[in-house]
Amino acid sequence: MKNVKNNDQDIETVGDYIAQYLADIGITKIFGVISIHNMPILDAIARQNRIVFIPARGEAGAMNMADAYSRVSESLGVCLTSTGTAAGNAAGAQAEALTAGSSILHITTQVDVKFADKDRAAIHDVPRQPEMLRGISKAYFRMWDANGAIGALTASVNAAISAPTGPVSLEIPVDVQRSIITIKPKIVLPRPTIITAPEQTIDDIVELIKSAKRPMLWLGGGARNAQLQATELMNRGLGVVTSTNGRGIVSENSNASLGAFNMTPEAIELYETCDLMIVVGSRLRGNETQNNNMPLPSPLVQIDADPYQGGRNYPVNIFANGDSTDTLQRILDKLPATLNCDGLLGFDIARAKATGEGNMRDMLGPYKVIADILSEKVGDGGHPWVRDVTISNSTFGNRFVRISEPKNGVHALGGGIGQGIAMGIGAACASQTKTIALLGDGGAMLGIAEMITAVDEKLALVYILMNDQAYGVIQNIQAAQYDSRRDYSALKTPDFGLFCNSIAMPHTKISHINDFKAALNKAILADGPQLIEVDMCTIGDFAVSFAGPPAGAAGKKGN
Repeated sequence: MKNVKNNDQDIETVGDYIAQYLADIGITKIFGVISIHNMPILDAIARQNRIVFIPARGEAGAMNMADAYSRVSESLGVCLTSTGTAAGNAAGAQAEALTAGSSILHITTQVDVKFADKDRAAIHDVPRQPEMLRGISKAYFRMWDANGAIGALTASVNAAISAPTGPVSLEIPVDVQRSIITIKPKIVLPRPTIITAPEQTIDDIVELIKSAKRPMLWLGGGARNAQLQATELMNRGLGVVTSTNGRGIVSENSNASLGAFNMTPEAIELYETCDLMIVVGSRLRGNETQNNNMPLPSPLVQIDADPYQGGRNYPVNIFANGDSTDTLQRILDKLPATLNCDGLLGFDIARAKATGEGNMRDMLGPYKVIADILSEKVGDGGHPWVRDVTISNSTFGNRFVRISEPKNGVHALGGGIGQGIAMGIGAACASQTKTIALLGDGGAMLGIAEMITAVDEKLALVYILMNDQAYGVIQNIQAAQYDSRRDYSALKTPDFGLFCNSIAMPHTKISHINDFKAALNKAILADGPQLIEVDMCTIGDFAVSFAGPPAGAAGKKGN
């Protein structure tokens, strides 16, 4: 078989066609791990030299990278794994992508077609792999032969990019990858399917808005592409509150936006004065609604591209099954330029937000210095703000640190620890500005090998590692609920300075809070990835311990 040097020559194998298809639809980066079962695809990618392949140290890391890349680039992320154990390694990270609704194409492999699903002990075979993939995917497809290559690829990409977006798994048996493709179908750029709400539903929502005095918008991650429409509704008098995944859809500097301070006592008091809430692209998750017990304004309207989400967590008066951008634009087109809203609504929102921010900062103790510096740097610098699950994120990272636009907010919505290192890499690969990633020492242990990937790729990335040498939030829960029996929550952590030296990553350790600003400024200006370690054991405790949502602060000291 002759080598393919570029896309002008005839494609001979399915692996060649897959590589060209991905490049032709605009894919420039793929994350994954090479294996005997995906070599036909990766060999073609290398020979065609149109796509950069970023080799992760593990499949979980590769999926987290593709996830964050998709969020920050606002495009399709691609992850390539092998069959069996490798596909399983990516499962936890893909569950996070499913929670976040990230547009991802997970190309995984399968044993030869004649052995697939037959439990005949072929190497890497998992006879019920499709069931596993279906459980963590928006959709699942298998490419059965060369003739079906165009259909399988088109169906997979279309499903991944169409709202409600999500990760899609495409299995390609290794013998199919090697097979000859006799006819090369023309590659056409896929277009997402747009779901449109009925006209009568739009009219009903418009009438509710026109009659409301204190209407609120709750914006979730599904409204990320509706920035212009949401901002215009806010400008016409609607108040705004967001989930953590909906931050930045409207300016976080606006007085009419409560931001993600959505569950504070002040927010609840505000909701009691409102006479309409429109929830756009949000599932109203339990950890942002006191496990769905937080009272919300009535009437309650829900707009979502996923019909199955209608009324799932709160009963609704109107459910509009439609794309958020299309639905909000059609609502705007029917509304008058000036609404009869209460002019004090914006003032009341600003006061509730300021009070919530102030109470949060009072919890932080010395770490309010870090929170303030990061809020200024991230918000003003337009940096992607990536966060792992750690106390610092649960307190100030998720809500207080400003982000300039929704694509710059990346965190583990599913609550899985240890995904921040790899997510930082994916975000850095998608951004023109330096990425800043907040980590904890416990979570870092799960993905620390991927820091080598960051060094290899020379990424513009600053890791901020909050090191308390423990699973801090677990210890706080143990203190609050288990008579301070802190079993299994203390950690033996490595010397991060020595580790960073071994992989040629610059490392700075902060033992005095006032040294943080200079260290961050230096790291942002430096080339390549950097790690700033914050020695929490030396600096001291938060003023009030955080013992997990939705109960919030436990009222005792802790870190």
